[in-house]
Amino acid sequence: MSFVSEFKEFAMKGNVVDLAVGVIIGAAFGKIVSSLVDGIVMPLLGLLTGGVDFSDMAFKLKDAVGVEGAPDFVPALVLKYGAFVQTIFDFIIVALAIFVAIKAMNKMKRKQDAVAEEPAAPSNQEALLGEIRDLLKQK
Repeated sequence: MSFVSEFKEFAMKGNVVDLAVGVIIGAAFGKIVSSLVDGIVMPLLGLLTGGVDFSDMAFKLKDAVGVEGAPDFVPALVLKYGAFVQTIFDFIIVALAIFVAIKAMNKMKRKQDAVAEEPAAPSNQEALLGEIRDLLKQK
């Protein structure tokens, strides 16, 4: 088997294609969640906290040295904890959305399994044997 045909067989396996689709959808979903957090959740949270914008929160550890644009300029050393807080909110919302989606899929799967597990109607032979058994019990 040639290298190209082996690679083609590997790349076209169902799991690899499913994984690729999952990664692409996950990236798009991440953009949607980031937009939700940046545009809706964080402004509402800022409103609840008195107009605080988390993304701008930072603690300056060391001031800048020199004039900006000069060759010896050293920028300020800043600890941007607001961006970290926003990333935590992103994660929590993504985790919650995935949890809700998986919970809904599991609920639908349980319904499908319950329908599939309904006992099949007895065959004609089993029905006749049941009738014979019931008649023998009566005598």
